[in-house]
Amino acid sequence: MPQIPEKIHELTVGQLSARSGAAVSALHFYESKGLISSRRTTGNQRRYHRDALRRVAFVRAAQRVGIPLATIREALAELPEERTPTREDWARLSEAWRSELDERIKQLGRLRDHLTDCIGCGCLSLENCVLSNPDDAFGERLTGSRLMVERTRSTGGTGGTDAAGPAAGQKEPEDCR
Repeated sequence: MPQIPEKIHELTVGQLSARSGAAVSALHFYESKGLISSRRTTGNQRRYHRDALRRVAFVRAAQRVGIPLATIREALAELPEERTPTREDWARLSEAWRSELDERIKQLGRLRDHLTDCIGCGCLSLENCVLSNPDDAFGERLTGSRLMVERTRSTGGTGGTDAAGPAAGQKEPEDCR
């Protein structure tokens, strides 16, 4: 890993990339999403303050455990004066993210356990599909592939105006959107 002399307080995008392990394109993306910031030189080159290394490490660690970038951005925005996250910040935020991760792990376990119950083709031809119709949310109204046919009609696919959206308070399966 390249060493950066202590007297240098700003890093080029290449130096930040080499030290953080993040690709230059990822750093540009993080900047466009407000996760890190830079200043521009008179030659329009990016310069990052050294504390960007810690912010990039924070973002990458959070991403590795499945935290969405929008959630990471919100967490970083809550820090006073947009300061670099500390160990205490990580502990507090990771504790808050724990229940979200636990729920995702539970959902993935349920999907894994029921994977053989699903035909996996997306046609919804099974009456109770645990992937497309978890907890049989649509079983009260309809069964199987009618969901896709009615959804197509309600979105103008066949010119009809059938109002076959989900029942009140229910979300439509993502395969049908």
